[in-house]
Amino acid sequence: MQRLLNNIIVFLILFILWYSVHGKSQNKFPEQLKFGVATASFQVEGGWNASGKGENIWDRLMHKHPEYVVDHSNGDVTCDSYHLWRTDIEMLKDIGVHFYRFSLSWTRILPTGFSNRINSDGVKYYNNIINSLLENGIEPLVTLYHWDLPQKLQELGGWTSVQTAEYFADFARIAFRLFGDRVKRWITINEPSSICLDSYDQQIAAPFIDLPGIGCYLCGKTVLIAHSKAYHIYDREFRKKQKGKIGITIDSQWVEPKTNKTEDIEAAERYMQMVLGWWAHPIFSKEGDYPEIMRKRIDERSALENFAESRLPHFTQTEIDNLKGSADFFGLNHYHTGLCSHVEFPISDSPAYFKDLGVKVVPDPNWKPNQNIVPWGFYKLLRWVAKEYNNPLVYVTENGYGDSGQEGLLDTDRIVFLKGFLKALLQAVQEGCNVQKYTVWSLMDNLEWTQGYTVKFGLYKVDFNSPNRTRTPRASARLYKYVIKTGTIPNKTDFFLNN
Repeated sequence: MQRLLNNIIVFLILFILWYSVHGKSQNKFPEQLKFGVATASFQVEGGWNASGKGENIWDRLMHKHPEYVVDHSNGDVTCDSYHLWRTDIEMLKDIGVHFYRFSLSWTRILPTGFSNRINSDGVKYYNNIINSLLENGIEPLVTLYHWDLPQKLQELGGWTSVQTAEYFADFARIAFRLFGDRVKRWITINEPSSICLDSYDQQIAAPFIDLPGIGCYLCGKTVLIAHSKAYHIYDREFRKKQKGKIGITIDSQWVEPKTNKTEDIEAAERYMQMVLGWWAHPIFSKEGDYPEIMRKRIDERSALENFAESRLPHFTQTEIDNLKGSADFFGLNHYHTGLCSHVEFPISDSPAYFKDLGVKVVPDPNWKPNQNIVPWGFYKLLRWVAKEYNNPLVYVTENGYGDSGQEGLLDTDRIVFLKGFLKALLQAVQEGCNVQKYTVWSLMDNLEWTQGYTVKFGLYKVDFNSPNRTRTPRASARLYKYVIKTGTIPNKTDFFLNN
């Protein structure tokens, strides 16, 4: 009798522990939704000039202007994934991800950016990663361009020159030919807004060109044309045999009107159209062109500023036709939510994108759990994309939480972030949003561009003072491993923080 009683007590304890972690069935993700993590070549690889790799715009910037980076760091070594890629694979296996999103370094494959010389060592490096991923049951999700333009192409005008789209098309064709027999998911370009605004309008990213209100729109047209060229190359020359999918990744905040005033409500919608819609509308809308409000505002302001023609260049009809429908999925990066209000900037001879946009966005310090963790904004963004673009197939290609790393391995805030955003994702999916991939940024701490190593996003902590770049899993890695293994969101997180 006592033995039976003991068995019942043990069973009850185990059930309570199981229930506290598993929670209720409504926390269950559908089987078709897959989970992964992401990195980008410049941020993790290092080996900046190893084995024939050429120079890119971030190499040049960080070497010539270390003062542009918060901690004066550079990408010479970073996480040293060029040499430690096997360790990265082991980390991916341990978490149990379904897929791994990484990018190709353009100059590691084509050292000058041109297609006349292919670097065999660079090809071997990516072949090793792709083959090892597949051997371990992990799908490669490959980004062709994640901000690291070859320096030689920058000297020819970079993304403000439409010729760069042709060079990108050459690079894409080579990548499809080299790796497409095994890579079945491609992203052409990551965050075109960051490429064009940060570099040419706000001067916070390589190549730091001071062309506000002009350079960003020239860049934008080139980037979109480059994307469409790569898409159609894949569609015409490779899809039938390789049977993959190809899309683009666009980043966006979600914004709420700051007040109930009509002008703030309109400003919030204008923000969504001119920030996300700038890139999504030409590809995913029926019109195949820039959002109407974007065209109208920039045309009007350009005329008042005495420009002979609009600062927002027009597409030809052929370009419109090529852009329309040129994605098999909508890649979406999201991190933040803000409050949006209308601001009308006076006309002057100094144009800028933020003046064209005419809004001010601020976080709300009263949001819980804090102004940087706003899961309901993610939910609303997914709903907006579904409504605006006829519920496209969405891959969430980045979502993560950056901090100073002072929490060490017990990264409570990142766990709160992940749990909240996964719940928001699940709600959107249950309400019909067609999301089939979710990606945490990032697998490990890395070089966060001009923030250097001062911001940490990793599920794994990286010791950048160690010659071995030692990687150590944080509590958030254990949480995410559990989510992937069970397909559920745990109700309680003490277990992950205490083990």
